Amino acid sequence: MSDESVVTKKRKKAPPIITINKDWCKSCEICVEFCPTHVLEMQGFYPVVAHIDQCTACMLCEYRCPDFAITVEKAGADDNAAD
Repeated sequence: MSDESVVTKKRKKAPPIITINKDWCKSCEICVEFCPTHVLEMQGFYPVVAHIDQCTACMLCEYRCPDFAITVEKAGADDNAAD
């Protein structure tokens, strides 16, 4: 008889939710420049989420935005709210 190994698949996490408030954004591109995984790109005068699957939710874009125009909600953030 051979030993059987149990293989478990790692569940892929849901991506974060990135919201950009265009009314507050002044198109400074700071969020785009500080993103270490190049999630954001400029489209016209505003940043857009171009590669959400690459987002690590480091929140540098949110922390660096001088106008508080971008927010990042980590995946599953509301799951523990009832606990």
